[in-house]
Amino acid sequence: MENLHQQIRDKLDDLRSYLQADGGDLEIVDIQGKTVYLKLKGACGGCPHATMTIKSGLERILNEEIDPEITIERVV
Repeated sequence: MENLHQQIRDKLDDLRSYLQADGGDLEIVDIQGKTVYLKLKGACGGCPHATMTIKSGLERILNEEIDPEITIERVV
């Protein structure tokens, strides 16, 4: 499971640059099993499209590239 968590951390770290380009960022609060607890920061934290960014963007990429059972829960 630690290998899975490291893969998730590495992929999200790669994806941070896209959020940073729009004035935002992400913080991994916790990973429990295949559930990632994620906080969006900066411009992304208050964006009305934040849920779409998480579900249609970040979560979809993790599902396609690492494991289809990974879910992301937003921490506010």
